[in-house]
Amino acid sequence: MYSANITGILIVLGTAVILPITIIFLVLRSKMASEKNRKEIILAALEKNADIDIEELVRKMNTPDKLLKEKLLKKLQWGLVTAFIGVGAITIAGCMGYAGGGSPEDIYFFGIPGAALLAVGIAFIISYIVGRKMLAKEMEAEERNLRQA
Repeated sequence: MYSANITGILIVLGTAVILPITIIFLVLRSKMASEKNRKEIILAALEKNADIDIEELVRKMNTPDKLLKEKLLKKLQWGLVTAFIGVGAITIAGCMGYAGGGSPEDIYFFGIPGAALLAVGIAFIISYIVGRKMLAKEMEAEERNLRQA
């Protein structure tokens, strides 16, 4: 019985401590490798052609992967998905409680995570609405720059 408690503690520590640290390490390592590759490309371009405009090359290489509008729409998408899943879980918990066939543990199993998912979904949707209002001018400028390019 004592070994089962240690196993549970190790699983919790592994997922709560080691997993996030590993994810952060891998993300930072990939960013550093990307920066190293960019530097090598710029140095190779300078070696081949000394009178190249470095600022223009760096600007072309540093173009954002996604537009602001795409990022905001991704927030809306995740907000709607998590909100719908949360509403579904809360509905299941409510039906289990109303029908009287579910134990309180089962109702809590669906109700509490459902409420958390609903709250996260609402937060994403609010973030989308506020971001859309705050970044309207920047999104228009991005669209104009894309049309001109």
